[in-house]
Amino acid sequence: VEFYGEALADMPLATRATLANMAPEYGATMGFFPVDEQTTKYLHLTGRDEKLIETVEQYCKLQGLWRDDSRPIKYTSTVTLDMSIVEPALSGPKRPQDRILLSDMKSKWLETRTEMFGHAEPNTALVEDTEESFEMSDGDVAIAAITSCTNTSNPGVMVAAGLVAKKAHALGLKRKPWVKTSLAPGSTVVTEYLKRANLLGDLEALGFWVVGYGCTTCIGNSGPLDTPIKEAINEHDLLACSVLSGNRNFEGRIGPEIKANYLASPPLVVAYAIAGTVDIDLSTEPLANMDGKDVFLKDIWPSNAEVQETINSSLDRDEFLEQYADVFAGGEDWQAVEAGTGQLFEWSDASTYIHEPPFFQGMTTEVPGIHAIENARVLCKLGDSVTTDHISPAGNIGSDSPAGQFLESRGVPVSMFNSFGSRRGNDLVMTRGTFGNVRVKNQLAPGTEGGFTTDFTDGEVKSIYEASCNYKEQGTPLVVLAGKDYGMGSSRDWAAKGTMLLGVKAVIAESYERIHRSNLVGMGVLPLEFIDGQTSDSLGLDGTESYAIAIDESVQPRDEITVIATKSDGVEVTFQTLCRIDTPVEVDYYRNGGILHTVLRKMATT
Repeated sequence: VEFYGEALADMPLATRATLANMAPEYGATMGFFPVDEQTTKYLHLTGRDEKLIETVEQYCKLQGLWRDDSRPIKYTSTVTLDMSIVEPALSGPKRPQDRILLSDMKSKWLETRTEMFGHAEPNTALVEDTEESFEMSDGDVAIAAITSCTNTSNPGVMVAAGLVAKKAHALGLKRKPWVKTSLAPGSTVVTEYLKRANLLGDLEALGFWVVGYGCTTCIGNSGPLDTPIKEAINEHDLLACSVLSGNRNFEGRIGPEIKANYLASPPLVVAYAIAGTVDIDLSTEPLANMDGKDVFLKDIWPSNAEVQETINSSLDRDEFLEQYADVFAGGEDWQAVEAGTGQLFEWSDASTYIHEPPFFQGMTTEVPGIHAIENARVLCKLGDSVTTDHISPAGNIGSDSPAGQFLESRGVPVSMFNSFGSRRGNDLVMTRGTFGNVRVKNQLAPGTEGGFTTDFTDGEVKSIYEASCNYKEQGTPLVVLAGKDYGMGSSRDWAAKGTMLLGVKAVIAESYERIHRSNLVGMGVLPLEFIDGQTSDSLGLDGTESYAIAIDESVQPRDEITVIATKSDGVEVTFQTLCRIDTPVEVDYYRNGGILHTVLRKMATT
């Protein structure tokens, strides 16, 4: 997706980066902007060499990459956005594309509470903390986080958040006691210009202390909630919410106790920490009452002129030069790490972070070819909008989960489990976490939530990982049944890797998110699509059947593939599916068992 138009002339590069960074969320492989004066302005600000900047400009102009609005360009299709009518908005409660105008937030929360979660009246709970007692209710914000995503490298919104905090602090406003707050700047430069602008202290006064630089709340690294709050949420089934400035808000991603997650700009995150609830219309209702006087969001919201004036006085080239001078040096701990000296990496069986994956075990130079899938059983039967976070969660590792039990067996204390995101180098952990999101709902294990299924080898409900091991012992291939938009969300390769390592040979869904479909093929998993408006439910498939998929060497991109599902009483349901191997190159990948095998075989023969 290319962004173009006259508004680019005044759009800073940091804002462009925020838009480009969310490409997977709007269904694109990438989002990009043409190079122009804003680009070179940013390069100068961030301390790049003047000769380099001059070369960038000359090269881009010669190559036709420089933005030139006078030059007619033909696009396949266009979407027009009038920036003058853009209103403040949030996204939630579980997908980035679920946009909600700030003024509609209260009414939309009512819909979410009643229709999505079935709470006709809000649940409440008295929380007795060591310092104070307070009442919590459905819609209360348990986590408000300015996270280390693209937003926190954008001076416009970070300074705005600081100014909101400054005005709120001056009026005596505080965050609500049940709100866990954090600030993870995009770099140390952000911390320094907030200090220079005298805004960091105001953010800290509202609880937004710098917790580090890197992935935090957005990927589930917020740490546990205070025990009394966590117990109140669990015991009274409270619909606790998070408001964060990250890019993604899929179910189970932010924290196990958080039921609804909303994306917002950094200044709005500060505002919701003060309000303490999403059950409020911040455009008309007061944030708080101080000394008998209502304080509204508009009373603490900075003007564009205030934001720009603060940026101009607190952010300069010297700051970047100073902070970036030793950016690759690292701290003492990093310097103390000993690196191997050989040409090949030395795997350590003692490591629980990095483990040699089994992708190439038993691999030969012989191409395995394409064969029918016979006597397959269903591992998961899922609904619509199953995200890559449902398939391969990135958040904390539960102590009672298969991954947690594995780490404990290796002597790792619960306090050191870390997150799935941090252990992506260990297939033994990641495979155990596949389909293990605490919010995933597998229809083969009704009444449960999390990574459970019915194991048809013995009829028992157990963890998806344990069931997959039993199927693997018996040599039984597995399939996944799903609804629309399967694999939407983050372009997470482990969602495909973990699926393959569980023994899944095919996924049959109503539709796919584009990147995940490609990743499945790349890992040798066959993506099939229901056709003619059919679904697993319309065909009467409940997941207890055994499946035969008639695919062979003659398959061509987007062929129709016959599937036969045999029920326990012997009744057969035959239906056609669309093979979502979309290109001849992908057929070759699938024939080889995946893209990695294809590349290695080609390397071995050249």
